[in-house]
Amino acid sequence: MAIERKFFRPPAGHFFLFGPRGTGKSTWLEAAFPNAVRIDLLAPAQQRLYAARPERLRELAAAPGVADLVIDEVQRVPELLTVVHQLMEEPGPPRFVLTGSSARKLKRSGVDLLAGRAVVRSMHPFLAAELGPRFHLATALDQGLLPLIWDAGDPADTLSAYAGLYVQQEVQTEGLVRDLGAFHRFLEAISFSHSAVLNTSDVARECAVRRKTVEGFIEIVEDLLLAFRLPVFTRRARRQVTAHPKFYFADAGVFRSLRPEGPLDRPQEVRGAALEGLVAQHLRAWIDYSGAAATLAFWRTRAGSEVDFVLYGSDVFWALEVKHAARIRPADLRSLKRFARDYPEAQPRLAYLGDERLRIDGILCLPVTELLHGIVPGTPLP
Repeated sequence: MAIERKFFRPPAGHFFLFGPRGTGKSTWLEAAFPNAVRIDLLAPAQQRLYAARPERLRELAAAPGVADLVIDEVQRVPELLTVVHQLMEEPGPPRFVLTGSSARKLKRSGVDLLAGRAVVRSMHPFLAAELGPRFHLATALDQGLLPLIWDAGDPADTLSAYAGLYVQQEVQTEGLVRDLGAFHRFLEAISFSHSAVLNTSDVARECAVRRKTVEGFIEIVEDLLLAFRLPVFTRRARRQVTAHPKFYFADAGVFRSLRPEGPLDRPQEVRGAALEGLVAQHLRAWIDYSGAAATLAFWRTRAGSEVDFVLYGSDVFWALEVKHAARIRPADLRSLKRFARDYPEAQPRLAYLGDERLRIDGILCLPVTELLHGIVPGTPLP
């Protein structure tokens, strides 16, 4: 895995590094901190060792020449955070780098992210600009951009096992749910909500559980960093907007692996949802890697006008619509025009599958591959 392609840059001091399994956190850290002392809590022996006596960390941190100390998957032994917290308050501690693919246990631990003594950073799936000429849109829509999948010998088989691995190693091992069958039904049902406004009652009916159970399951997949919700943009709203968020899996490939397809499914509809999720991945990574003071939302009025993404911050105000089509119809621009009337300060954009960069009625329309390759952290968006 060519981790040097990653745009992620570490902070100078202690930090948490969160991200879904397979984003390359551990491999990147081995390349970035080759001399660091590492504790891998996915290894059963290491997990048992430090779960039995977390204070063993003191002996390791005090060893001569230890400048950087990496604790991989720290949520496996959250009690270690108490010792890390104490060491950080003492003179001359090593720099701690704490990785995690689940925030659930850490939220419930008494230390709760070390009271701000370690900054929080996220690692995302690959960006198109990181892959450069290796990036192919069709492949990204089918298998996503997780480094684990992208560099696998058999990406399809690895992807099909990915969600099951998560369920086994995180959900089942940690006892996060009592009814694994219901949780598997939920994962399939919620896949139909990817890139759509979330209706938990509909999902509950589909997987035959209570709405509160579904809400708890959604919190679990969010805590496992497998999914996220996108809020509604409500600043200075001139129209009545919807109250429900949109739901996305963190990677388009994970969505495709969970979303069942059959003769009644329209391939364009499924790939359209995957494309919207792919753009969402890139925008979230741009915000996190750039350290931008910006938020990502969507806009939907109760009358039915919708803009897929609103990127709002001190230096950016974008309204972006994503279309899985090679041609632009007048209807494709209607919601963007309504948004622009309400927010003349915004820069309206439309990304589509065509090859031409166009400007129609003041709206910049650009090929989605150009948009994705142009999303480079630390630089202005295209």
